[in-house]
Amino acid sequence: MSALPSHATADAPTATLIRDDAHALAVARELAARFAPGAAERDRQRSLPFAEIDRYAQSGLWGLAVPRAFGGPAVSHLTLSEVTALISEADPAIGQIPQNHHCLVDAIRLVGTPEQQRFFFAEALAGRRFGNAVSETGTANAKVVKTRLARTPGGLRLDGRKAYSTGALFAHWVPVAALDDEGRQVLVFVERHAPGLMVEDDWNGFGQRTTASGTVIADNVAVTPLQVVARHRLFEPPTIHGAFAQLLHSAIDLGIARAALADLRHWVRERARPWADSGVAHAAQDPLTLSRVGELVIRLHAAELLQERAAGHLDTARDDAGAASVTEASIAVAEAKVATTQIALDASSSLIELGGTQSTLAEHNLDRHWRNARTHTVHDPLRWKFHAVGDFWLNGTAPRRHASL
Repeated sequence: MSALPSHATADAPTATLIRDDAHALAVARELAARFAPGAAERDRQRSLPFAEIDRYAQSGLWGLAVPRAFGGPAVSHLTLSEVTALISEADPAIGQIPQNHHCLVDAIRLVGTPEQQRFFFAEALAGRRFGNAVSETGTANAKVVKTRLARTPGGLRLDGRKAYSTGALFAHWVPVAALDDEGRQVLVFVERHAPGLMVEDDWNGFGQRTTASGTVIADNVAVTPLQVVARHRLFEPPTIHGAFAQLLHSAIDLGIARAALADLRHWVRERARPWADSGVAHAAQDPLTLSRVGELVIRLHAAELLQERAAGHLDTARDDAGAASVTEASIAVAEAKVATTQIALDASSSLIELGGTQSTLAEHNLDRHWRNARTHTVHDPLRWKFHAVGDFWLNGTAPRRHASL
């Protein structure tokens, strides 16, 4: 057995065990009601949600993807998607932080050794959080990995620098993408406070401001073989891993859209003024406003249905991960991602348009919906979703398989 450092399981948190899908949704709704009231102020002050993340993890919702064989609930993809959307509607920064965690649980499911599965699934069920340190700094090519895991006379050592490390600051484990001595891609699960690992809170994006998606630096970090996961095996044979990651990103955008439309309803009903030419006394009676709102609501409902359809394809492909089912799931997720991206951006922009001048005042911080949507949706270029769907529909071309944490 590959021993971990003695401090690896120290101060282990405790978490509720989620029983089933219905329990997960009930807990998510309760947490969302707690998180929503402070979301605007956390964004305004860039107050990082440490207490909220602790509560979120202790709720058991970070263990939703753990297989039943290891004591987890292994909820449906639709339930995990809706949990993510519910939390993201309340605060999309909090909703995004565990996205990487769930994907890393899925990576352990797919390519972890039995020993790694036993250990890390138990960690997830206990409420311990996995962060993210995948994207390289200092290179224009996202596929170039400069971070290295090397064998030395003193054991395995990790060196490198990562950016956009969402979740790392809040994590117990920071999985770092690296190349080993054979040039193979690996994920190295490093303890958050391991000697030589530094997590810098230098994220300054104009949206998703409290995700703390900063920099991770590994300087001669000692690790054991148990901490090294074979990332290079994630897509051979075909797996749903990339589509799984994309579904959760899509759910975050869906939550942002719902939040923007909820604020739009309030502002048009209670605060906005009708245009002089409308001939009505209240903005909620303006016929052009009604037409625009109707369009947005229909598109939201369409996005929700596409998200549900994509989740169903992922459930099928998880149980029968052949090339055809994986491709169908990937295309279905791409279609959902198009719809959720567009409605998140348009609903958050229309909120300001229809809310009127008052809605632009900094005291209301309504621009956070658009800032969050625009920042988060840059993660996965929409133009390539259209390309993937079109190429598959016309030519039967399967989309490329890759990770998208």
